[in-house]
Amino acid sequence: MTNMVRNKNKDLEIRKREKEDIKTEVYALSQSISMSAHKARRVLDQIRGRSYQETLMILELMPYRACYPIFKLIYSAAANAKHNMGLNEEYLVIIKATVNEDTTVKKLKPRARGRSYPIKRPTCHITIVLKDISLYEESVVENSISMGQKINPLGFRLATTQGHHSLWFAQPKNYSKGLQEDQKIRECIKNYVQKNMRISSGVEGIARIEIQKRIDLIQIIIHMGFPKLLVEGKPRRIEELQMNVQKELNYVNRKLNITITRITKPYGHPNILAEFIAGQLRNRVSFRKAIKKAIELTEQADTKGIQVQIAGRIDGKEIALVEWIREGRVPLQTIRAKIDYCSYRVRTIYGVLGIKIWIFVDEE
Repeated sequence: MTNMVRNKNKDLEIRKREKEDIKTEVYALSQSISMSAHKARRVLDQIRGRSYQETLMILELMPYRACYPIFKLIYSAAANAKHNMGLNEEYLVIIKATVNEDTTVKKLKPRARGRSYPIKRPTCHITIVLKDISLYEESVVENSISMGQKINPLGFRLATTQGHHSLWFAQPKNYSKGLQEDQKIRECIKNYVQKNMRISSGVEGIARIEIQKRIDLIQIIIHMGFPKLLVEGKPRRIEELQMNVQKELNYVNRKLNITITRITKPYGHPNILAEFIAGQLRNRVSFRKAIKKAIELTEQADTKGIQVQIAGRIDGKEIALVEWIREGRVPLQTIRAKIDYCSYRVRTIYGVLGIKIWIFVDEE
């Protein structure tokens, strides 16, 4: 009897999930597109499994004629999901993208003096399925148990070789507000530094931003590799920065104090190194030259090892690749090894590239 009850409960859960799939999936079909199935399939292979916003960005940057009808189809499907079903575009993912061959249309190609010759134009059908993944947190957790787990090297070494970049206390109800406040402070400082740097090298020089909050005071410490580029010529820029942060966050009863500390060896920090590599990639420098130059700069900072990884459409290739170069030792599984880590995104004319840098500083 117990087995019968369990089987019935499983059948009910399966039926519920099938009904939820119907409510959270959006189908879009475009028929008789004047294009070969091979050309459309070349584009669909690049966007299958990606989010809606990332797909639009990829289609805008890819140099193929098939991108425009696929862009229109995905855009209309997302609009229907938003207005008719009330789904959020941020959680839409392309779970299915297929193309099928249609009939070959015979036409006449006109030429001068009233002449013409017959041609054949292939057509195809394109099917797109978008799915809202916000309702599937439980299934994602269940599937992630069997997958290989990756951990951030900085969080893995907290209280041993790494410290917190934000120090404050808050009640559980106000904890999320404090995190959002820290994010706004860091974004405001980075935007101000980008606009007011003395040279346009593409390197901000910010290694990290530490935030310490008290009842009536917020202490912000900016660790920079090149503070002269920001302060030189205008010593009141720190006061302007304080005013901008206060206006952004509407601080009335709390004082704000910002100090800038100089780093002796700036290229020994992964954030500054990632900004340098990103500037080289924007200028269409070969990724291998950019990585090797970055490794040469870290050797001057007396580091014991470095690993640099770049992923995406490297050098404009049609297929996304992952390339990495390691120099020296990078013991990621050793907790007592002090390793600095950074992940950075850079927008190029070919699309978005991801940069990851691990630097082995010292071993305690």
